[in-house]
Amino acid sequence: MLVLPSELTHEQASACLRMLVQGLKVLKGPEVVVDASALAVFDSSALAVLLECRREALSDRKAFVVKGLPAALVGMAGLYGVDGLLQVAD
Repeated sequence: MLVLPSELTHEQASACLRMLVQGLKVLKGPEVVVDASALAVFDSSALAVLLECRREALSDRKAFVVKGLPAALVGMAGLYGVDGLLQVAD
């Protein structure tokens, strides 16, 4: 399982994405799960990071699931029309 930090804004986005993609490459199995439950401070960059991570997972033929996504980020995804791209697990 990959884990998002407590803060993911534009400032942390590049480093966080590099970390996630590195982790994705070593994960075995058909599914990539990202735990977003620690995420407390974020902006739209968090969505960009998740969508890029999803793209990387799909290119490796792995399913992509986000667990513990904050309600405000779910709302933001809906506002931007990308909520259908993120499979959210409880």
